[in-house]
Amino acid sequence: MKKFLAILLAAIMALSLCSAFADDIAYDDIPDEMTSDNGQYRIAFVTDVGQLKDHSFNEGIYNGVKKYAYEHNITYKYYQPANGDQATDDDRYDAMKAAVDGGAEIVVCAGFMAGSAIEKASAEFENVKWVYVDGGAFGANTVGVAFKEEQCGFFAGYACVKDGYTKLGFAGGGGGTTPACCRYGYGFVQGAQAAAAELGVQVEMLYSWLYGGSFSASPELETMLNGWYENGTEVIFPCGGAMYLSCFSAAAANEAWALGVDSDQAGDSEWVLTSPLKGVDAASYLILGKYFDGQWDEVGGTSQIFGTAEGAIALPTAAESWRFSKFTVEEYNKMVEDVISGALVIDDDYANMKTEYDNLKITMVK
Repeated sequence: MKKFLAILLAAIMALSLCSAFADDIAYDDIPDEMTSDNGQYRIAFVTDVGQLKDHSFNEGIYNGVKKYAYEHNITYKYYQPANGDQATDDDRYDAMKAAVDGGAEIVVCAGFMAGSAIEKASAEFENVKWVYVDGGAFGANTVGVAFKEEQCGFFAGYACVKDGYTKLGFAGGGGGTTPACCRYGYGFVQGAQAAAAELGVQVEMLYSWLYGGSFSASPELETMLNGWYENGTEVIFPCGGAMYLSCFSAAAANEAWALGVDSDQAGDSEWVLTSPLKGVDAASYLILGKYFDGQWDEVGGTSQIFGTAEGAIALPTAAESWRFSKFTVEEYNKMVEDVISGALVIDDDYANMKTEYDNLKITMVK
């Protein structure tokens, strides 16, 4: 595997992956769909499960895709696999093939579940470049883009407990098989334990992969989370696609806190305490730049892993998004500095997660 390039790191750090780019073009000002004069679209995006405008993972990646295309006057189009939340590997492959048939030179694909389809499509269409967000590389015409979700999960768990909350919940997507969601959850656990140990308090956490297999909102999920809130849970972290919609609804009904995920979702509900972020928008933007600038050989065949040190992982600190009453931005910034310096090391191997720690007890809800 090629060495992670210093030039790419510098570019990411300069742009700050978790924020919008510093110019006057807002994502919402760029159309999601365009019409190509010749019916060909050079850049394609294939969505994960759920809708394009999910205020989370799909939308974040596509924001980077369409922004790059718009700024550089390149045609672009998005494709959604058939059968929605029940999409199969064949459905994902068909969407990828449709993108290639539609003229795509480079295809950005979202989500861990796309792996088998990308492996097949990238082998069949060797002249097309493939970007696999939340996955690894399969060959020289592919690049994997992954994130250190455990870091922002840690920040969120730590902040919640430092702010005084000792009854937490985590509801994850993918049935416990999706690495990104698992890293988020394990980081959340580690952060909660660390803060509880500092404060000398005991924390209880409900932890479940139920009703998250399709990463969708559902009445069943909302009912479960309503029960958690009614029984004293103070903050729930829904981690997986549109699952947040069920959690936000339950949070509002109980006037309790929820967390956003992947993008800053404070604007979606007054009950969002914070949102663990990962810079999927700028990551897709930068990889597209590598291709169109003739620098694909610098990243092709590699897995690019972005974390706090690259500005890719964070909590939002804008006044409208910072809803903690005790935990301060200054304390958070110190924690970020400690991660970057290596003074604070957060484990990414979620197989190490336990159900009982010195200051934290986890109840698995199955």
